[in-house]
Amino acid sequence: MDPLEPPTTLKVDKAVTLSLEDEFVTVADNRPSSRGRTRTKKSCCGLLSTREHKSQYTLDHYGIINAEVTTNNLTITYVDGKDLDIIHYPVRPDEHAQATTWTQHLLTRAYGHAQPFKRLKVIINPFCSGAVTKFRALAAPILAAAHCHLDVEETRYKGHASEIAEQIELDAYDAIVCCSGDGLPHEAFNGLARRPDAVEALTALAVAMIPCGSGNAMAWNLFGTDDVAQAALAIVKGRKMPLDLLSITQGDRHTVSFLSQSLGVLADSDLKTEHLRWMGDHRFIYGVLTTIAQRTAYPCELAFKTVMGDKKEIQGYYERARVRLLESSVVVTEESRAGSSGLPLRYGTVHDDIPADWEVVSGQGLSSFYASNMAVVAKDTNFFPAALPSDGLLDVMTVFDTIGIVGALDATVKLPQGKCFELGDVHMRKVSAYRLTPKEKEGCISVDGEWYPFEAFQVEVHQGLGRVLSNLRHAYHV
Repeated sequence: MDPLEPPTTLKVDKAVTLSLEDEFVTVADNRPSSRGRTRTKKSCCGLLSTREHKSQYTLDHYGIINAEVTTNNLTITYVDGKDLDIIHYPVRPDEHAQATTWTQHLLTRAYGHAQPFKRLKVIINPFCSGAVTKFRALAAPILAAAHCHLDVEETRYKGHASEIAEQIELDAYDAIVCCSGDGLPHEAFNGLARRPDAVEALTALAVAMIPCGSGNAMAWNLFGTDDVAQAALAIVKGRKMPLDLLSITQGDRHTVSFLSQSLGVLADSDLKTEHLRWMGDHRFIYGVLTTIAQRTAYPCELAFKTVMGDKKEIQGYYERARVRLLESSVVVTEESRAGSSGLPLRYGTVHDDIPADWEVVSGQGLSSFYASNMAVVAKDTNFFPAALPSDGLLDVMTVFDTIGIVGALDATVKLPQGKCFELGDVHMRKVSAYRLTPKEKEGCISVDGEWYPFEAFQVEVHQGLGRVLSNLRHAYHV
């Protein structure tokens, strides 16, 4: 082997061989005393226990968060499920130099393109059930063991996270980590967007989630889990990924959305079941069933800047684009066009005339309107299987009252399974902008799960303007 190449195999204590494979570290412990030996297992609540130490085993690179050589030991720290495991191997003086080089090579492979030792501004919503305890017991030990720098702050009132993000020092952190449901990331993005240097802030700082809410859509899409420990590991190993953000103009307000906007049955079933958060994921299904039993139509006016309106075309586009994005190291973003301050609007605001090339659709019999930037809107709820993080397009679903009660119940079962394209009464579009104008005076509009005033609003996409942490490059977990 070329002596300049990092070693892939290491032997310590004259009998323990550690080999670097493509995705794993293979350990062969041939010491006579290894049988029956125990190794330290540190659970995330800080307690120490022991487990039997096998003589042959593997450690996957993704779970390894730290490795270091001291005078007498090689220590590997990794996440096993929800727990921290720490393994120690004696290192003799003549093995020390090679062990140090091998360990550095291990960490390079274990982190890949991810940034190690991230500087994290952690914002905890103490009013979100169990968020403080979940962070301290399950997430903080993993982040600390990975040598992340943590600056932790608890919010004191609604909108506090926006203020923190608006005033944050960009050069001091790599990411904002929100311990909450989807509401705190919504605040964080809006705080960054209110800054004079909004474009720089949104493209510099990633926003991530330690899932502590009932929906946790951000964690499901970017990490594929709502497990706190696994989300913490995903933050440690996550890479910055561009994310489309949505400008929303309503009245004289200009805000941003990262997830979804909805009106009708699905909005009512979300916002009107806030008091049922104790039901967990089941509250959404309960909300849909109770809502359609009372009301099926929410009249409004709709206008779209439609890019694709045919289901087969959308499906074909998604398959091609997903493969291309996963293979690419470069994603087109809007930051260069946007300039250095503010979020410019290509289509004006909700007060302007609807552009002539927009598609105007009658929403007189609208039952549900749902627009999303992400695929999964809650656990096991893949409403938008063709959504992509940074293609500059927003997926829009419209359902009209012609679907009927039986059809609505069928859709309630099939939509979460990602079967929207199989349902004839469910209309799908990919758009770059839209406007929705309610015809009634009272109702619910949900933006990223938050209540918005029940009045006309306009949305447009800023391609790749936001940053998130993800362990899957340029696509969602679906």
